[in-house]
Amino acid sequence: MPGNYCRDSPQLPVFNYIISRHLCLVNQLNNLVVIGGGAAGYFCAVNAARMNPNLQVIILERSSRVLQKVKVSGGGRCNVTHACFEISQMIKRYPRGEKFLKKAFHQFFTTDTIKWFEERGVLLKTETDGRMFPANDDSQTIIDCLLKEANNKGIKLQLNTIVTSLDYEQNTWVITTSAGNKIKAANLCIACGGFAKKEQFKWITSATNHTISDPVPSLFTFNIPDHPIRKLMGVTSLNAQVKLAGSKLVTEGPVLITHWGLSGPAILKLSAFAARELAEKNYNYSVIINWLPGFNENSLREKILQHRQAKATQKVVNTEWITIPQRLFEFLVIQSGASPDIRWADLPSAEQNKLVKNLCGYELQANGKTIFKEEFVTAGGIKLQEIEVNTMASKLKPQLYFAGEIIDVDGITGGYNFQNAWTTGFIAAKAIAGNN
Repeated sequence: MPGNYCRDSPQLPVFNYIISRHLCLVNQLNNLVVIGGGAAGYFCAVNAARMNPNLQVIILERSSRVLQKVKVSGGGRCNVTHACFEISQMIKRYPRGEKFLKKAFHQFFTTDTIKWFEERGVLLKTETDGRMFPANDDSQTIIDCLLKEANNKGIKLQLNTIVTSLDYEQNTWVITTSAGNKIKAANLCIACGGFAKKEQFKWITSATNHTISDPVPSLFTFNIPDHPIRKLMGVTSLNAQVKLAGSKLVTEGPVLITHWGLSGPAILKLSAFAARELAEKNYNYSVIINWLPGFNENSLREKILQHRQAKATQKVVNTEWITIPQRLFEFLVIQSGASPDIRWADLPSAEQNKLVKNLCGYELQANGKTIFKEEFVTAGGIKLQEIEVNTMASKLKPQLYFAGEIIDVDGITGGYNFQNAWTTGFIAAKAIAGNN
């Protein structure tokens, strides 16, 4: 190994890593420099090196650890991808980037992800909701696989490296770091994830002339301040329909009541599709929940009238076909002005109408958001019309590529954002490997 690199440990599983922190790279031209040691960055690096063994590849990571999101995602299990094998269905899970990914997925799709990891000894399993995890439920398995692949391909890693500027000089990219180091690259792939503020993209935009779709939070839970429903924290309705008031946006799935408001897949999905609209509202909005998606107010009212005739002496809260958690149903009965002990025969028409409304159109005022743990992503990034989808190459600057969340693509929770990382990272790698 070249003597001008120092050997160290990146505080990850035991592999032999070459960590460079000094000016030793100033006069050395790397075939590929990847900015960002996350899923997309690593996948680009290892596949480029695999497809072209002659490439000299280095990954720059701003923190002291790589693949951090892989480590914590899925509660430490890593939701690698989703068991969706039709591109036309898969792209519907992306609020932004649907058309872009429709083309990209033809090059590297979920089936390719599963095969790629299986060929390296990592078996994936599918859960009932379609999410796919390592068979051993340990995200470290995915990390170990990528690090081993990088180690075998001689990929170099430079930690604690903050990029401050880029320059393109004489067919070469020059990357300047906060330590004053300069690193040269024949090809540059930016895969550093999304940013919370537009100003954080400045080191990219000032050098490349690329434009940014303003970043806004996606995948967050809804804060419902000072509402009695929060006393039901921990209660989950397995199937509810959630609508953003004043819009056509509707999602369906499990809803979890928390001590701050609402969470669960249906809420996270709505937060993703409504990310820009909710940001414009300054996160002050109303949601309408149908706890019984199989009914609307009219059909539920008819069903209740039939039930009252058949079981007039039954307690309202014991109605077997109203399949929501008992605590939630009792809460909605009380919210309708009735006693939880009331029988159908004794339920006044006014309270009955309120109950129908609360079951099919319960409106809650939300104010604020809470980041959903490790699933938090940012909507926004490099505008898609400035990226060549078949190569992930910049249309504005030569020898420049993008992969992962830095581009204006984001998906709902369920493995979709990682699939975007694998797909865009692979396509960039293939293009870079073929150009050298």
